[in-house]
Amino acid sequence: MALLCPIWQRMTDKLHIVGGGMAGSEAAWQAAEMGVDVVIHEMRPNVGTFAHQTGNLAEMVCSNSFRSDDDEQNAVGLLHWEMRTANGLIMSTADRHRLPAGGALAVDRDPFAESVTARLNAHPRISVTSEEVTSLPEDDHWIFATGPLTSPDLGQAIQAATGADALAFFDAIAPIVYADSIDMDKAWMQSRYDKGETEEERTAYLNCPMDRDQYEAFIDALLAADKTEFHEGETAGYFDGCLPIEVMAERGRETLRHGPMKPVGLTNPHQPDVKSHAVVQLRRDNALGTLFNIVGFQTKMKYGAQTDVFRMIPALENASFARLGGIHRNTFINSPTLLDEQMRLKSQPNIRFAGQITGVEGYVESAAMGLLAGRLAAAEIQCRTLPDVPQDSAMGALIHHITGGAEARTFQPMNVNFGLFRPVDGLKGGRRGRKDRYKAYTDRAKAVWSDWVKQC
Repeated sequence: MALLCPIWQRMTDKLHIVGGGMAGSEAAWQAAEMGVDVVIHEMRPNVGTFAHQTGNLAEMVCSNSFRSDDDEQNAVGLLHWEMRTANGLIMSTADRHRLPAGGALAVDRDPFAESVTARLNAHPRISVTSEEVTSLPEDDHWIFATGPLTSPDLGQAIQAATGADALAFFDAIAPIVYADSIDMDKAWMQSRYDKGETEEERTAYLNCPMDRDQYEAFIDALLAADKTEFHEGETAGYFDGCLPIEVMAERGRETLRHGPMKPVGLTNPHQPDVKSHAVVQLRRDNALGTLFNIVGFQTKMKYGAQTDVFRMIPALENASFARLGGIHRNTFINSPTLLDEQMRLKSQPNIRFAGQITGVEGYVESAAMGLLAGRLAAAEIQCRTLPDVPQDSAMGALIHHITGGAEARTFQPMNVNFGLFRPVDGLKGGRRGRKDRYKAYTDRAKAVWSDWVKQC
């Protein structure tokens, strides 16, 4: 039902989106599909960043994985389901460029970004301009989805407009190895616990085993390696889901064996009777299978140290690297303080924020918040009021967390997880009841989300 718009809402019927990453791309698609004209302002390739390599929209700069695709026992898999149900651009494109990754949704990163870019450029209601936006406009409708690599000038403008310091943490990216430089006489292909419905899925990961002595020497080298130092006044507030391996190692010598190097669920066909002390896993990074990324090996080591340390891994002694790892500063705003329940800036409601800059973490969560921001903004431009996003959906749990559910004083980036969901009455807790509880969360979420999409 059409409503009488406030004066500031009637300034224009066009939506401006700053940033063409996961969130900005999804927001543009959703708004355009609702009948709103959209302009994407993406500063690349004219203005580059530390992590991006191209000018493509939705470029994946870290992992090529959207994580678990299990929509009954995993919160991020449920978020996949909700985005697909809402005609999500990111999910539909990911499905087209899917790579074997066991139960995870991994994609061929370059064709994925190229496809997203082509679909947005082809949409009759979307235009893309290569320019840097460095201020918060007072007119028109805007979504700022500039992500964790928000430019310094824009970051200062946000700080000036909000009167609040931008929070920050440091994010690291993992190295990528050329497949033909891996010694397959030592490595083997296997998904943990042989997970997957097809042979391709059951062999989605490349495994490099270590015995105890090799592992201990690797940890020694890791701890002693030259690392990136921070500038004076900077503090390293890492997000736990993307810790550099050196930071994990500093927490205890066994930490990596219980994290990205855990040996469980894997059997070395070269030595089937020998239990590996630790295993380094690599995941295919492109459809050709010519590139593999080292899973969980985000690093802040300097480049020379990286090659020396990573070549200590059996099967990677002669590894050639298509990309070395690195570390960069990520920024995000204190959303519980600054944003309303519609993701609008309280002090300037013609502006919404979406994606990682709001304090969600991960490709999927960023795209999900873009989906909501695009729909909410489009409805506002059309002078319509959408029903409240149901809190019992994965989308609703996330938006509730960042716009008021989280403690503002200790606000930190968050992945979607079932801890953000309201309890389901009548279910017992504890580990034994976890499977039933998670299924109850997903069943409830699917029902309320499906109803919301139908009403929108």
